[in-house]
Parts: sequence; C-alpha cells; structure tokens
Amino acid sequence: MTLAEALGPKGTDIESAITRAGQIVFHSVGDTGNTMGPHNMELVADKMVSDYNETNPTVVPSFLYHSGDVVYSFGESQYYYDQFYDPFRNYPAPIFAVPGNHDGMVAPNSPATTLAAFLENFCATAQPPHRTPESGGLARTAQIQPGVYFTLEAPFVRILGLYSNCLEDPGVISDQGGTYASLTEVQLNYLEAALQRIKKEKFAGAVLIAVHHPPYVAVNLSPKMNFGRHGGSPLMLKDIDNACAKTGVWPHAVLSGHAHNYQRFTRSLDNRETPFVVAGNGGHALQKLTQHGSPTLRTPAIQGPLSNGKDQVVFENYDDTEYGYLRIIADSQQLRIEYHPASDGDAAKTPDDFVTVDLASRKIVRYTLPGATGS
Repeated sequence: MTLAEALGPKGTDIESAITRAGQIVFHSVGDTGNTMGPHNMELVADKMVSDYNETNPTVVPSFLYHSGDVVYSFGESQYYYDQFYDPFRNYPAPIFAVPGNHDGMVAPNSPATTLAAFLENFCATAQPPHRTPESGGLARTAQIQPGVYFTLEAPFVRILGLYSNCLEDPGVISDQGGTYASLTEVQLNYLEAALQRIKKEKFAGAVLIAVHHPPYVAVNLSPKMNFGRHGGSPLMLKDIDNACAKTGVWPHAVLSGHAHNYQRFTRSLDNRETPFVVAGNGGHALQKLTQHGSPTLRTPAIQGPLSNGKDQVVFENYDDTEYGYLRIIADSQQLRIEYHPASDGDAAKTPDDFVTVDLASRKIVRYTLPGATGS
C-alpha cells in the first residue's frame, strides 16, 4: 500500500509535497502495550506527538510504523482501547504495524481466533475508512493495510513488513525445513516478490525490513552476564538473507522490537554496513541487559557468536533503562535513524544515539543535512 492511500483524498498532494521537500520523516517503535497501566506508553506517545509541533514542515513526521506487540498479554479486541487507541489518541498521523507475538496470541479457552482483532483494526477492507468498536469513539479509523505482512511505499522509502508469528522465541517466517510444519513458504514468496519489484522498478530510495522478533540481540559473552529473556532469530535471518541473495536486493536497515530495550548493531557483509535496530522499549516492561554484580557491558563490541561465518556483527549501543522511540529520516541519498528516550522531555530534540547509511554505497557515514555545502 502507499502512504497516499492511508492519507485519503489529499494523500497524493501530501506525497507530492514530501517529494518537493526532499525528505521524509517518520517514527518507529515496538512493544507499546502495557498491562500495568498507561503511564510509560503515554510518555513515549506524547514525546512522539511533540515532534509534530515543529515549525519547519519538512521535519514533521508523516507516520508511525509499529514493530509489533501493540497489545498484551493477549491479542483480543478488548485490549485495544486501553493499550492502543487511548495512549495514541493525540497522534495526528497514520499508524501502520506488523503484529508481534502477543498480537497473535489468544487467551486459553478464548473464542477469538489468532490475529482477528489486529486484522479488524489494522487491515480493514471496508471503505470508506471507519472507526472500530475498539476505538471507543476516538477519531482514529482502522488502518487499511493489505495484510499482516506487506510493503509500505512512501516517498524516499519502502518498508517491507514481515509477521514473525506467535512464539516467544524465535521469530519464524517459514516452516524452516519442516520444523514448523503448520507454516508455508508464503511469506518468503512475498519477500522475494517485493524485492524483485524493487529491482525491476529500479527504486533508488531507502529499503527497510521491519519484523517484530529481532534477528540479533546482545549475546552472553560472560557466564556472569544476563541479557534478558529474549533471544535472536538466526534462522529467520537466514530466510531473509536467502531472499535477498536470490534477488540481489538487500535492505539498508532492519527494524524490530520484542526485546524490551534499545539495541543497535552493525552487520558488515559483502562490503555493506547494515544497521539492525531493536526498539522494543515503547512502553512495556523494560528488560535490563545486565544485573547487579555482572561485568560492565561496553559498546562497541564485536559479537562473534552472532556471525554466520561470513559477516561481522558489532554491538554499537544500547539503552536498557529508559523508554523511547525511533525518528527516521530518508532522502534521496541517506537514511538516518535516531533514538530518542522519552525521559528527555518534549522540548529535547537531540537524539541519544543515531546512525546514517549512504544509500548508494550502503556504508555508514556522517550525516549531511539536505542542502548543506562545504567540507
């Protein structure tokens, strides 16, 4: 689907204005649902809303891309008002999402089916766009995504969203050679087709893959270190790699959630430097990467156990004490990913971490402001 479709009758005009401005800005975050109350997720949502107060229209975000676990602990419809619609009642732009494992879960003995509420609120087919009962009368209408995995097209960027299913760990997008016999190859077929279309159309903008379960999380380099409950998904990453190698199209960055903290990695492979960014600290229970008495966790650090033998994976930065979100900027030459903790307050707009990828060379570079000149 296109951003214009989600924006309604004026969508094409808005997309044209973004193109003339020379860049697009958007948010991304995961794991916002909170069964303990709205405070933490409202801190993040309100901080994102404050980005819409910018006086320069070219830096105002155009949408939010949610990387999953919109609601907890189960995915039934009764959780959507308290954990999604109410906290985001003031968010003034479209919200897209791929489901997390909790979005697909249903409570034991529940008559609901997996993903039913997610489909109703994010993949509505009725036209014109309508409000669902879960919204409680708030203004946000159901999103019109074509499915739980889909391509979002916007000026300067394409986001290929994948659904990594309901397991706590690992993330799964295929049957993995028969290990998960209930799954098919349909997502791999989609991913290959989406990548082939990028190649066929010679799309020159930023290509991102968004999936709830992170391919990488920091690994245990010491028996005294504790890196939280969630692990990485190397076989899922292998499926993604195979599709990319088959088509010759690779993402400029991979976004995910699931691990309830912020982590950023750089993968170096075949002369490409690719950020893998985990932003799972959108409001649900933070997970510490270390515990009292464990050795200091310093970054950057090479994560040898995460390598597939052909690449190098470097753990660049993390935040396991604050809730926060990503602010992402794409133009014709660069992709910049910023991390903003909510605790900085609405007036603070300097990121605590950031990374910039040159689209042509696929190398991590210093960010250049659009229109900047000189050395």
